[in-house]
Amino acid sequence: MSNKIITYGTFDMFHIGHLNLLKKLSQMAGHVTVAVSTDEFNDQKGKKTLIPYEQRAEIVSSVRYVDKVIPEYSWDQKISDVQEYSIDKFAIGEDWRGKFDFLSPFCEVIYLERTKDISTTELKKSLKNFLSIPQEDLIRAFEVIELLRRDLE
Repeated sequence: MSNKIITYGTFDMFHIGHLNLLKKLSQMAGHVTVAVSTDEFNDQKGKKTLIPYEQRAEIVSSVRYVDKVIPEYSWDQKISDVQEYSIDKFAIGEDWRGKFDFLSPFCEVIYLERTKDISTTELKKSLKNFLSIPQEDLIRAFEVIELLRRDLE
C-alpha cells in the first residue's frame, strides 16, 4: 500500500472514536496524514477546546497509525493539502456526508461510520453535568463509597 490518506479534525479530549478512526485509516492506506485544527481556526468555527493545539497535535502524532500531522488553519486548505501532499484518499466521519464531495476531482472521498455512542461533544456535555454537581454532594458520595469499601473488606 503506497497510497496516502488524509483526515481533518480537532481531536480534543482524545478518545476511542479518534483511535478507531486513525486505525481504520492506516488499514486503508500506506501513509496517514492528519490535519489537526488550530486554536485560531476552532475560534473561527465557534468551537471551544479544552486542550491547546500544540498538545492535541503531539497526542495525534504519537499514535502509531499516524505518519504526519499538519495544522488545519482554514476550511479552504483541503484542495491545496491534497495536492501538496500527493493525497489519494480523503476520509472523515459520516456525519459530514456530502460536505467534502468537492474534493472528488482531486482524490477519493470516503465517509466512515463513527464509533457508536462516543463523541467529544457528548464527553463535554457529561463533564459539564458532572461539574455542575454541588461539591457537598460529591463529597457525600465519596464518603458513602469509602464506607461501602470498608464494609467489604
